[in-house]
Amino acid sequence: MDFRIYFMLFIVYALIGWIVEVVGILIQEKKFVNRGFLIGPYCPIYGVGGITIILLLNKYMEDPIILFVMAIVICSLLEYFTSYIMEKLFKTRWWDYSNFKFNINGRICLETMWAFGALACFVIYVINPPLINLLKSLPNIVFSIISYSIMVLFLVDNIISFKIISNVKVTAKNVKKDNTEEMTRYVRDALSKKSLLNKRLINAFPNLQACIKNIKNGLKRGLNNNGKKK
Repeated sequence: MDFRIYFMLFIVYALIGWIVEVVGILIQEKKFVNRGFLIGPYCPIYGVGGITIILLLNKYMEDPIILFVMAIVICSLLEYFTSYIMEKLFKTRWWDYSNFKFNINGRICLETMWAFGALACFVIYVINPPLINLLKSLPNIVFSIISYSIMVLFLVDNIISFKIISNVKVTAKNVKKDNTEEMTRYVRDALSKKSLLNKRLINAFPNLQACIKNIKNGLKRGLNNNGKKK
């Protein structure tokens, strides 16, 4: 398939993921929260999961049970390693399933795993066929304008959002607190006062925790290498 089609599918899956997240919070807390790391209405982890499922599991379309199980495995691995990498990059635990039954290191849990499998089947069997046909039916020039315009907006969103997310790490490094609760409270309060975009990020991840151990280890390495804080 054309690269533009893959990109537009990625955006649609990311949008569906955002809707799922927002509706979930709306049901639980009776309020709207713009979920996700990015400013726009999309959660890229769902987009990556959707594209990965298309590339790896299309051959299992004839067997929905295998597709369901494999989608659970793929999406759970993706969520686990996304959590791990984001924690290492920004010294922050963005979500935590420790209070849920059958969780693995608080990064994934059974309650979300089966939902990934169901969502994958819905995308493969219901969303994909008409969506791909619609994208292919668009005039080439129109499709190019739409896809590349969204691509530029998505890239700008990533640059701005990355800067905002980095504020969490920078803020946490400047705090002299000795426990995770105090550190997290300070980081959340400090970011909430900075700008609406920083406040949006805090609201989007109510279970955000500053990983004090990672931050202290980073500071120690800085002291050992330079004799002073980086």
